[in-house]
Amino acid sequence: MTPENLEHYTPAPDLLKERVILVTGASEGIGRAAAKAYAAHGATVILMSKTIKKLENVYDEIEALGAPQPAIYPMNFEGAAAKDYDDLAQTVEREFGRLDGLLNNAAWIGALTPFKMLDTELWSRVMMVNLHAPFMLTRACLPLLEQAADPAIVFSSQDCQRAYWGAFGVAKGGQRAMADILAHEYDGDRPIRVNSIDTGPVRSQMRLTHFPGEDPNRLRTPEEVMGPYLYFMGPESRGVTGMNYRMG
Repeated sequence: MTPENLEHYTPAPDLLKERVILVTGASEGIGRAAAKAYAAHGATVILMSKTIKKLENVYDEIEALGAPQPAIYPMNFEGAAAKDYDDLAQTVEREFGRLDGLLNNAAWIGALTPFKMLDTELWSRVMMVNLHAPFMLTRACLPLLEQAADPAIVFSSQDCQRAYWGAFGVAKGGQRAMADILAHEYDGDRPIRVNSIDTGPVRSQMRLTHFPGEDPNRLRTPEEVMGPYLYFMGPESRGVTGMNYRMG
């Protein structure tokens, strides 16, 4: 398997055995699917989102798989401060003793609107969730990832730097830059591979909310795009870093 055709990637059942992986936006969509896929392949998954009830549902779904027991860590990225992320990292170290992977997946579009009509408060909220929070979380987790034997960071990217995508488009562009910078900084003696995945349109509540006239049945489900998420988080991608993998 090469990084060019990951849609058909078939991982070993124990691909992520004994790994601890933190997944943001784990309550629904791609985050939920990734958390379940990681758990099904042996990982202990830390589920992060702001909605506890939805996280509990994912927790129950993972337990029903007979996978390693997951953990729930609720956090609202809009209101979280630096200390909250530092406390998270300390909790992960205390409870699990390690962190092998981080999936920065949480996203909130806010609104699709002309740039001149962007409300400044909305701009700040969108940037907080989609750019500031991934920075703070990744920064807090880096010391733990540096200690792992085979660490990986994955970003869910999106090519949306075009009309009407406003703050979300800017934030996603910033995420790509963040991933590139991290990939360069950690491509050395103490490597952490850092890659991004752009799935294109996927059947999700976020997509349905902003494209209500679209037929969701024509889109791939989150479960159908898990190949790259497993590959880049697992050991077979060792040495592959700085990629933004775009699904066809």
